[in-house]
Amino acid sequence: MSLYGLVICGGESTRMGTDKSLLVYHKKPQYEHVGDLLAPLCEHVILCCNTEQNDTFRTDYPKLTDLPQFADAGPMTALLSAFETFPGNDFLIAGCDYPYLTTDELVNFLHSIDKELPAAAFYNEEGFYEPLLGWYSKAGGKALKEAFENGAHALQHFLRAQNAGKYLPLTKKTMMSVDTPEGFRNVKQALAKQDDIQNGKQFGSIS
Repeated sequence: MSLYGLVICGGESTRMGTDKSLLVYHKKPQYEHVGDLLAPLCEHVILCCNTEQNDTFRTDYPKLTDLPQFADAGPMTALLSAFETFPGNDFLIAGCDYPYLTTDELVNFLHSIDKELPAAAFYNEEGFYEPLLGWYSKAGGKALKEAFENGAHALQHFLRAQNAGKYLPLTKKTMMSVDTPEGFRNVKQALAKQDDIQNGKQFGSIS
């Protein structure tokens, strides 16, 4: 059984007013940046996208377009499409909404997983899962399809019903989801300042 990484690129991004997977926080579009975060941890990384994104994304990562039989199920559509297309695998998934996500945090998450559970996800202090920062097992995929066929399309409800594993990240910022143009500008400025500080420390250590 292999671990595949899924970058969840779909979604209408109505509040942002533009496709969030195209936003640039780290010198490249988020769909590419998140793929790079997953790549060291997974055998393969796949971009889960809608038809328009599939036609426009420029990337070396393979793309998977949402399958029509799972349409209109929100983020569950991408995950079900992946289980259908690449059966027999576990999936580590990450959405494009989280500019503070790091590979180190994903490593800690994977180390925390109880592999006997069908799924696990990041979890916040308010008592909610972050379904798009999660791990879904092969067994979890079967349960997910059953939930879909029964009309239950919310990943949050699925994770609760499965008593999925809960992971509290090392820093709260990891789960910060950016959904508005103002939020994008603020986070981009904060990340630029953070990079300036880190670069200054590096140059200082060299001198």
